[in-house]
Formats: sequence, structure tokens, C-alpha cells
Amino acid sequence: MKRLFSIKYSDNAVNLAAFLLRLAAGGLIIPHGYSKLISFASKSATFSDPFGIGHPTSMALVIFAEFFCGVFLVLGLFTRLACIPLIITMLVIVFQIHHGDIFKTAEKPTLFLVSYLALLFIGPGKFSLDRLIGR
Repeated sequence: MKRLFSIKYSDNAVNLAAFLLRLAAGGLIIPHGYSKLISFASKSATFSDPFGIGHPTSMALVIFAEFFCGVFLVLGLFTRLACIPLIITMLVIVFQIHHGDIFKTAEKPTLFLVSYLALLFIGPGKFSLDRLIGR
């Protein structure tokens, strides 16, 4: 009889975990990007510009990361590449905007950051479009 809580793991369990992490980390960031996308005209002039590249450009890059890369994560398409802009965005939010206060104001972006780092390392798993394309 199999134990319910075994210390062994299977490839299917790891792939399912990657799938769930992709859905959660991608799906939960999409609304943040979408809200910025629909309010671009009214908010781009005052959006944070930590690198001095211009407020609208900074906002456009964050929209690309949060909305479009979030969609790529949910689909499991270009997963590792999609994680890179999200990691950069979360690093800026955590350390530039919230001054590294990971236990208070930067708690949520820190969770996103760790999720994207984990996905960068483990990849999309077998339940992804990346896997279908790679066949």
C-alpha cells in the first residue's frame, strides 16, 4: 500500500507543481498589467521612472512584463524568457520602489519575484506549449 505522504517525488508531481506555479504566478500578475494597459494614457506621465528612460517607456515595459509575459507564463510559452522581464520588474518594485522592505510593503512583489525565479530554474514542465513545440 502506498503512503499518502511519501518523501519520494515523481516527475508528474514536479510537472504538476510547475504547471500550478505558472498558472498562479502568471494569472495573478495579468490583472496588474491589464489595469496599467487600460489606463496608460492617463497614468503614463506620472508613472515611476527609476532608470530615467521616461515615464511612458517605464510604464510600457512594466505592462509588457506584467500583462504579456504573464499571458506567456499561463500558456507555458517562452516560459524562461518570459520570466526575465518579470524578474527585473519585481526586483525594481521590491528594491527601488519599496526599498527592500520584504516583510511589509514589498511582501507581494517578493512572492512574485521568488515564483518567477523558481520558474526560471525549473522551466515550464511538461504541461506547457513549450513542451509541445519542443517535440
